[in-house]
Amino acid sequence: MNKQAKIYIAGHRGMVGSAIHRKLQAEGYTNFILRTSAEIDLRDQQQVAAFFTATKPDYVFLAAAKVGGIVANNTYRADFLYENLQIQNNVIHNAYLNGVKKLMFLGSSCIYPKMAPQPLKEDYLLTGLLEPTNEPYAIAKIAGIKMCDAYRAQYGCNFISVMPTNMYGYNDNYHPQNSHVLPAMIRRFHEAKEQNLPTVTIWGTGTPLREFLFADDLAEACYYLMQNYDEAGLVNIGSGTEITIKDLALLIKKVTGYEGDIDFDTSKPDGTPRKLMDVSKLAEKGWRYATELEEGINLAYQDFLVHHVER
Repeated sequence: MNKQAKIYIAGHRGMVGSAIHRKLQAEGYTNFILRTSAEIDLRDQQQVAAFFTATKPDYVFLAAAKVGGIVANNTYRADFLYENLQIQNNVIHNAYLNGVKKLMFLGSSCIYPKMAPQPLKEDYLLTGLLEPTNEPYAIAKIAGIKMCDAYRAQYGCNFISVMPTNMYGYNDNYHPQNSHVLPAMIRRFHEAKEQNLPTVTIWGTGTPLREFLFADDLAEACYYLMQNYDEAGLVNIGSGTEITIKDLALLIKKVTGYEGDIDFDTSKPDGTPRKLMDVSKLAEKGWRYATELEEGINLAYQDFLVHHVER
């Protein structure tokens, strides 16, 4: 990507999109095409078509999506399937129609079968049943991967797909019901500390293993792959390391300074027992994450205190 290229980041205000924007700015890119969801509804076919026709971006990072945690995914099943399909269908198709040089589609690690062997290799896609609670979101993301591959095969489009692991960082979503596990814990432990609550309750047994990656590390990987990867299929992006939900809770307890106890509500679901990405494909390309989990949680917590705590 030359420094004068027109770059459209779909979802530039979200955690991932904003991290990609920061990375590109740091690399000297200035010619961004940015629109908020109030300015363009990516679910609207006509709006997206008019936008692409008018702006003609050279490169597209498709980081816009309807996202949420286990409760949101399971509650709004139709919304997660319909809205994500609409967003990616409109952006990918109009990127093709308007001669975009390269598009990166960002998916999610939930695309892999629930009981797939661990760690999760890229070729495990579509080899088994999905985790039921987030199946609609996963199906939408799988469709996005296959759509990029189909446009590559039929039209010669340089559309690539990357699958990030669980993300956290600046501009995360800390909504009480609709956030992912790590930011949800940051909020819960912070509020428990402020209110002097004796215990914090965590869903499930605490035994599931999860992998986390700081969003700015993901942005580094996305930039690297946009320069160095031009193939069908997908690339996992993760740390290749994992932690139990219990140990994650203890780490966040430490970072936030909460001094009470942790209680595990075993009547609530655990979700997938283990979800670790095999990142050897990315490692072979020459990339590795930089931000260790405790350092990243500290950075995320400071961002939470600035933007989500009333003073």
